[in-house]
Amino acid sequence: MKAAVVKQAGTQPVWAEFDEPVASREQGVVKVGASALSRLTRGRASGEHYSSSKTYPFVAGVDGAGRLDDGRRVYFFGPVAPFGAMAERTLVPLEHCLPLADSIDDIDAAAIAIPGMSSWAALTERAKFVAGETVWINGATGASGQLAVQVAKRLGAGKIIATGRNRAMLEKLRDMGADTIITLESDEASLSRAFEAHCVEGVDIVLDYLWGPSARALLIAAARASEAQRALRFVQIGSMSAQEIALPAAVLRSSAISLLGSGLGSVAMPRLFAAMQAVLNAAAEGGLRVDTKAVPMPHLADHWNDDAGRERIVFVNG
Repeated sequence: MKAAVVKQAGTQPVWAEFDEPVASREQGVVKVGASALSRLTRGRASGEHYSSSKTYPFVAGVDGAGRLDDGRRVYFFGPVAPFGAMAERTLVPLEHCLPLADSIDDIDAAAIAIPGMSSWAALTERAKFVAGETVWINGATGASGQLAVQVAKRLGAGKIIATGRNRAMLEKLRDMGADTIITLESDEASLSRAFEAHCVEGVDIVLDYLWGPSARALLIAAARASEAQRALRFVQIGSMSAQEIALPAAVLRSSAISLLGSGLGSVAMPRLFAAMQAVLNAAAEGGLRVDTKAVPMPHLADHWNDDAGRERIVFVNG
């Protein structure tokens, strides 16, 4: 069969021949319909993600949608190494396959599952969200952030604050459920002052996709507003702006801020799958959407380095 084969560290996948997967009692062969290009996929392929196996060769792709040999349509996550999702067929533990409704196609399922799960799990599993709370999404203009706005709205957030650099997308987020939008074009000190006014009004949860200066400014602003600020759960999900920040110790000592992380390892896999299923169900009902760009899988090398921030690139078979 043909697959996106990563032959060594630091190289892009190439569309080439790879071994055929063989089903067993606990593992099924999936005929892949679509697989999205995610930062997790690229990070594992390059060997830079903390969950990378660094064993070569292997097939790229961590999730997708397709059909099992018995005809069932499924979304799948975590193919059995060295197989991956970006292939004509792959091998997946049957417990990693979730049923797909007819009302959602393979492309949308592949595009929405992981970024939608990132906010659903962060809110329900890590932050223990309660309907009516105020949710702040830092880095809301990317695909994951856009879905986070929609997920927070669907789960019953009382108020949603969205921050990002893309002014046009921030305006579109109002239609998706954002009540307040803030651009991140100012310097860190100015951002912190602007953020403080909103923190004084009360923020319960922050979903942070950026880290870096804006996250630091937000944490400092929340600490300064601590007398008026409710206990804040700050959930770190992504690091688009930076891998590290220098945070004054007094920020945590002087306020009721809880720093949490959400991702592979911080949430048990059964709970992540429950979040994915909830996201897919919501998408099937028409409750979630994200812009996508479909690319034939044999052409994936031409699009491997495309910016997938505001739309999801989905590689498709057939």
